[in-house]
Amino acid sequence: MKAVVLRSHGGTEVLSIEDVAPPTPGADEVLVDVVATAMNRADLLQRMGLYPNPFPEELEIPGLEFSGVVRAVGAHVRRWKVGDHVMGIVAGGGHAEQLTIHERQAVRVPHGVALHDAAAIPEVFLTAWDALVVQGGLASGRWALVHAGASGVGTAAIQLCKAIGAKVAVTCSTSKVESCRALGANLVVDYTTSNFVSAVAEATAGDGVDVVLDVIGGDYVERNVTCLRTKGRIIQVGTMAGKPVPFNVGTLLFKRASIIGTVLRARPIEEKIAISQQFEAEVVPLFDSGALRPVIHSRLPLSSIAEAHMLMESNANIGKIMLDVQSLI
Repeated sequence: MKAVVLRSHGGTEVLSIEDVAPPTPGADEVLVDVVATAMNRADLLQRMGLYPNPFPEELEIPGLEFSGVVRAVGAHVRRWKVGDHVMGIVAGGGHAEQLTIHERQAVRVPHGVALHDAAAIPEVFLTAWDALVVQGGLASGRWALVHAGASGVGTAAIQLCKAIGAKVAVTCSTSKVESCRALGANLVVDYTTSNFVSAVAEATAGDGVDVVLDVIGGDYVERNVTCLRTKGRIIQVGTMAGKPVPFNVGTLLFKRASIIGTVLRARPIEEKIAISQQFEAEVVPLFDSGALRPVIHSRLPLSSIAEAHMLMESNANIGKIMLDVQSLI
């Protein structure tokens, strides 16, 4: 099969498409012919050597999500059969023609979502839902603040907030303001011209937000705490700002607030199975009904993997950068 392989780390020149041996499913796994996959910021970090290969004994193949068709099933698999359409998250190996996944970690493709588009769902919608609802406790009538509102996670978060009846404020750059409004954000703050702290205070009548979903970190942390209401929570899912910035931890005390760090990739398989099954039960039906939809910025063939990395690095995308694999199958 063809796959993106990292033999070294650095710029886009280290990305190569190679013919490699296909994986063999274990007794509890399914083998999937990948139809589409997508870019995530972790792929950039892994290329640069800043995110360790989760399978150090194997070839380093990046890629965290997929949609495709079940090609073969392990001896103990009962949930899926050959020909079923599935999607899901993986720790690595998604940027390839084939991959294996535990049968209970694979998720059904929603009704009405094209198989090529379904790969835009797993990583960002699962991340946003887990952060805002599962860990953040967001519910109808409450407020969320989401940074990088036009990113993959951001566009998913806006839709999830609206689907559950919550209100959402987002930050983004000037060129992305209208896209965030079109998705239904209650408040859109252009961070290049406005102060999101004061904007959030005005929108919430001084009460603050219940949950902050932050992919930035850095000097946003202290401002996020200021935006919180009593007992609010900050769910930190990324640190795009780079170096940490000191802040006064005491600001958390009087608000009895929490900062929770979280990642999906490093979780044990048991946790990934549990969250994937809960996601299928609680969130996939919202795609079936049309309340949620994948937001796709562009599509490239897997062979254009270097271009996809450069596009993500430019931060120009609104929604997901897709990689079509079917043409290589």
